[in-house]
Amino acid sequence: MHDLSGKSVWITGAGSGIGEAIAKSLAAAGARVALSARREETLQQVASAIASDGGKVEIHPLDISNNDQVADAARNIVNSIGPINVLINCAGINTPKRHWRDLDIAEWHRIVAVNLNGVANTVCATLPVMRAQKDGLIINIASWAARHEYAVAGPAYIASKRGVVDLSHSINQEEMHNNIRCCCISPGEVATPILNQRPVPLGEDELALLLKPDDLADMVTYVVAAPTRVCFNEIVMSPTHNRALLPQP
Repeated sequence: MHDLSGKSVWITGAGSGIGEAIAKSLAAAGARVALSARREETLQQVASAIASDGGKVEIHPLDISNNDQVADAARNIVNSIGPINVLINCAGINTPKRHWRDLDIAEWHRIVAVNLNGVANTVCATLPVMRAQKDGLIINIASWAARHEYAVAGPAYIASKRGVVDLSHSINQEEMHNNIRCCCISPGEVATPILNQRPVPLGEDELALLLKPDDLADMVTYVVAAPTRVCFNEIVMSPTHNRALLPQP
């Protein structure tokens, strides 16, 4: 069991799926967690579950694509639970009509605004705090599709997540002298609600073979608990039965 007592962690996309699992895992290890997502009611459900287990938790609803809301949340978190030691970006969206044959350009902009610009918003809001304390860890959840061709994900999702990979590496390049580390985790298919947006939903037998949110939470908890001398620059993980390796239609 990792001991993360004294760590203050801000998690976006924390209302469900990977973000929810990470929040519960880190809180169980003793971290103070601040949860953000668009829907306050889902955040409150996650926070209530964490608090009932004795965890330290608070919620900060926001639209991650809105820079003003993100900046306000960062200030409020620092004022409430202290300097942010760890930022974890889990927020991500896609659309059923995701291929060029049916993609609405407005949906492209919405996906990029959340998946890529939203990460930039939280990073810009958090880096000054981490620089001041000469310590910090940023974990960005990208995608297998950011590293390997997987047309099922659609061009907007792929492009935005590839941007997250490059953004993450640039943080390590520019901020290592401030003892700030960034880890980009690119998972293959994970059984989360975002799969409900697939044009063709997966069956129960297929879902059973995918990664689970807890698999990501275990990995993230390990990364957060590592010594500050260690930087996990990038982690690519997938289900053993990785459908992305099969011939694509």
